[in-house]
Amino acid sequence: MVFGANSTEAHPIIGLKIMEAAQAGAKLIVVDPRLTDLARRADLWLPLKPGTNVPLVNGMLHVIFKENLYDEDFIAERTEGFEGLKKYILEEFPLDRVEAITRVPKEKIIEAARLFATAERSMILYGLGVAEHKGGTEGVIALADLVLATGQVGREGAGINPLRGQHNVQGACDMGCLPYVLPGYQSPADPVAIKKFEELWGVAPPTEKGLMEPQMYQAALKGDLKALYIIGYDPAQTGGNAGCIREALKSLKLLIVQDIFLSETAKLAHVVLPGACVFEKEGTYTNGERRVRRFFKAVDPPGEALPDWQIVCRLAQAMGYPMKYDHPGQIMDEISRLAPPFKGISYQTLGPEGLHWPCPEPGRPGIARMHTESFPRGRAKFVPANYVPSEELPDRDYPFILITGRRLVHFNNGSMTRRAEGFEIIGPEELLEMNPQDAQALGIRDGQMVRVSSRRGKIKVRVKVTDKSQPGCVFMAFHHPETPVNLLTSPGVDTKTMTPEYKVCAVRVEPLP
Repeated sequence: MVFGANSTEAHPIIGLKIMEAAQAGAKLIVVDPRLTDLARRADLWLPLKPGTNVPLVNGMLHVIFKENLYDEDFIAERTEGFEGLKKYILEEFPLDRVEAITRVPKEKIIEAARLFATAERSMILYGLGVAEHKGGTEGVIALADLVLATGQVGREGAGINPLRGQHNVQGACDMGCLPYVLPGYQSPADPVAIKKFEELWGVAPPTEKGLMEPQMYQAALKGDLKALYIIGYDPAQTGGNAGCIREALKSLKLLIVQDIFLSETAKLAHVVLPGACVFEKEGTYTNGERRVRRFFKAVDPPGEALPDWQIVCRLAQAMGYPMKYDHPGQIMDEISRLAPPFKGISYQTLGPEGLHWPCPEPGRPGIARMHTESFPRGRAKFVPANYVPSEELPDRDYPFILITGRRLVHFNNGSMTRRAEGFEIIGPEELLEMNPQDAQALGIRDGQMVRVSSRRGKIKVRVKVTDKSQPGCVFMAFHHPETPVNLLTSPGVDTKTMTPEYKVCAVRVEPLP
């Protein structure tokens, strides 16, 4: 089941594997408000209303509980809290209510639930269409409940798998680029972990949680945050509610941006540091299956550009801390010493296939499949997932739901792909995808320029009339800075992770002459 992921465009290698599996006979369920390429190929497509992921999954659980399709042995042996979840689902999410909220016919919900629960092996691949909602965390909890209830976890061909939003997101999180953990997901409240870092680094890391990204922007606007150091990231173009972000960046006393090209964020910086691109350095990255792999330098960086780690070292030294490494292998060795999941990984012995973490001991293969016999807390706990409506819904003034996403031809902010002539020929501009019914009602023809407005901003864009969008929904990507789509997006954020709500905001569309 592919849930909230346009994999053939946003994750094309995974999308290809999904297509191959479907051609080989695997049944494919796609949950997506848009008629994507995968949805056209699916055995069952559930075109839900944007923002209603939790009611839909809970509706599937309702069917599974009512028809006794759950895995009693797995639940008894490896979980807790089942009866509470079952009572909550049967009382709060009857199918008539779920159908009314999601706009998915209950017959399709029943079919999906039976197909998923009765298959020998069922897997969930979920993308940013789950995570980038105000209730994104609740959506992931609901999917976890689904695989636990059906025993579809810890086995080959089963499980729940997030499709990360960027390359090496996994690796960045592993290394402590979250404001509440140390490298290797160790707690800053753990005195043993703190002592270990202090002994090696000569200074203790912070023991208090830091700020989430949206909190940084709010602190900057209040004058509490004075400086920001941004590496390989372009929030002025790609951040949700980008107008607010731009104002926050402009209010800083010092903005340092380290990147390979002059991005929209770098244009606002007081200092720009030139980083080396992936072909101009070596190191490791970690993909979505926790596989650590080496990459190798092909050419020297141009001009004054340096690998990111060298720039960070020089900056630390200029600020008085003697951070010095001579090679990325030394950094990997330090990771192995400090982060238990990486203890058995050595830079020198990483072969072409890499290693999965956790890799507890040198010379042993990493653990490729998690949760085969137990969970980190022992038994997995069922947690009822609550329906959190989107921050902003359509009304008379802004009658359309804008969904944002990605396109196959461009990557992220487009700073790399828009410099490639071939890609620019294929995707020279952003297009607003609109359903034929809506276009006819507004008197808009294919290829016409329109103004798209939200409560935060407005942009001009060309229309593509297509059945990919449901009536009442429009779609755009964010790759082109001349069409700054994220000036429109919602101020809403996930109630726990503060991930921006990119997937739902209310807009108005007006034809231009």
